[in-house]
Amino acid sequence: MRNIKLVIEYDGTKFNGWQKQPNKLNIQGEIERAIGELTGEEINLIASGRTDAGVNALRASSKF
Repeated sequence: MRNIKLVIEYDGTKFNGWQKQPNKLNIQGEIERAIGELTGEEINLIASGRTDAGVNALRASSKF
């Protein structure tokens, strides 16, 4: 297993927040699904922050 850092921005208007929830469209679940389709592996994201329903995320700093 390896760790990979992702820096993402998204329009959360149509989503029910960041965190996975059964039977609801969410950012975490959609990113895990897409990466899983590309890699054929089960993916589990760990976020350093999350948003509520309908909120957008914008990378606030260019320093990593």
